[in-house]
Amino acid sequence: MTTRTALAPAKVNLFLHVGPVDADGYHPLSSLVAFADVGDRVTVAPAERLSLSVEGPFAAGLAGPGDNLILRALRALGDAAGIGEPPLAVTLEKRLPIAAGLGGGSSDAGAALKLARDALGLDQTDDALADIAATIGADGPMCLHARTAWAEGRGERLTPEPRLPSLPAVLINPRVASPTGEVYRAYDAGPPAAADRPAPPPAWDVAAVLDWLAQQRNDLEPAAVARAPAIAAVLAAAEALPDVRLVRMSGSGATVFALFDAPANAAVAARRLSESRADWWIAPTRLG
Repeated sequence: MTTRTALAPAKVNLFLHVGPVDADGYHPLSSLVAFADVGDRVTVAPAERLSLSVEGPFAAGLAGPGDNLILRALRALGDAAGIGEPPLAVTLEKRLPIAAGLGGGSSDAGAALKLARDALGLDQTDDALADIAATIGADGPMCLHARTAWAEGRGERLTPEPRLPSLPAVLINPRVASPTGEVYRAYDAGPPAAADRPAPPPAWDVAAVLDWLAQQRNDLEPAAVARAPAIAAVLAAAEALPDVRLVRMSGSGATVFALFDAPANAAVAARRLSESRADWWIAPTRLG
């Protein structure tokens, strides 16, 4: 058994339509989810017992290893495989902001599940791992697969969408946490929207997809902005970027994404914004 490492990519909700809370306390949703080429990095190595160490620029924002989704997922994997706690030393390099609407914790857990399965020679398929990931949260299965998909229901009904082109983007976070539960409670205090799934775009080239996305929405954005006004400042700054085509918040925030026609435009915009807002986390990327 050798040391293995993998990217845990950031998840972005290109749109997020949310219905009213149901009798079980869950919100139905419809979303098109894409993954970035930036994210955290997870490494597993053989060890006598299961452990987790966290490093990187956002390590201090985690409450501690005891409640980390990685450990919960790996313990569930050990139970499913009948091996007890997997004997692995896990290192998480936390590169993504915390409580940022990017599915960071779920993506970390998904990467760790795949790495642990391969390192230990277990026979669980990706679908079996997705079932385990579902026990740690609604984002678990989509982040385990980490591929573009329509998400419906509570986020567990996934339909892969391979037609989405690579979308040049800039991710922007004001380094302000936007806890999912608090945002949903604020959303519930207002008039509910609907978890409607729109018809797909008429074509899947970048221009057509950007035009189509502009007709969609993130229903959690007003609630998140009301709770964390810094998000409004990010949205305004992103709207003012040169050559920007679309600006929207991802998930429950506080990360905002700006989409562009070309990677060069995204790179220029990210550089200019970084010069004026060194206090924000800013990352040029590609989605999908």
